[in-house]
Amino acid sequence: MSSLFLMITITDRRSTDGFLQLYKSHGVTVSMRTVGSGTAVQETLSTLGLEKTEKAVLLAVVTAESWQKIQKDLRRKMQIDVPGTGIAFTIPVSSIGGKRALQFLTEDQDFQIGEETTLKDTKYELLIVIANQGYSGLIMDAARSENAGGGTVIHAKGTGMERAEQFLGVSLAAEKEMVLIVIKREDKNRIMRAIMDQAGTASKARSVILSLPVTSTAGLRLLEDEEPEAGIEE
Repeated sequence: MSSLFLMITITDRRSTDGFLQLYKSHGVTVSMRTVGSGTAVQETLSTLGLEKTEKAVLLAVVTAESWQKIQKDLRRKMQIDVPGTGIAFTIPVSSIGGKRALQFLTEDQDFQIGEETTLKDTKYELLIVIANQGYSGLIMDAARSENAGGGTVIHAKGTGMERAEQFLGVSLAAEKEMVLIVIKREDKNRIMRAIMDQAGTASKARSVILSLPVTSTAGLRLLEDEEPEAGIEE
């Protein structure tokens, strides 16, 4: 599934609708958005005559073909290369939990299901679980039942959720929680299956799951310490 990517856009909140309209024109109708803030210190902003602004963080699944077209329009129509306008980048998606979820996320994009792939020599994966608000505990209980560690919850709002019933057979609320969990690659399939079984689209959580390859880490000492030392038998 190396031809699918998670597109992440960070821009001024006031520009959100313009970016969403651009993405929709390229068939990207389902996305998640949350808020953030810039890290520029106040002294720098004052020197430049700028005010500190809230940022919008937009996430959407795109095909390689869609990204090529979007990238051109981001530069041409949104002037994204102008400093302060924002940034957009993509990360390869290694898997998505269930064919219906895949169809939902890529509905208006030309994508053919291929063989699932992962980047070589990656020890970890990032699971992103998008669910109705209030079910992060259920998701984490399911993940921990298959050896996952902790997770991080981000509150977000979904767009394009009204089309979920066509693909998933359920209605999805616009208010969302995104649960981010870094896991060992060899545990990925079991953890994704546990979440789908206990908190998937058939549950009240209505979770959609995707995984991203993690190419480098820091601060995962606890996960590494769980691995048995070579030559020691229990």
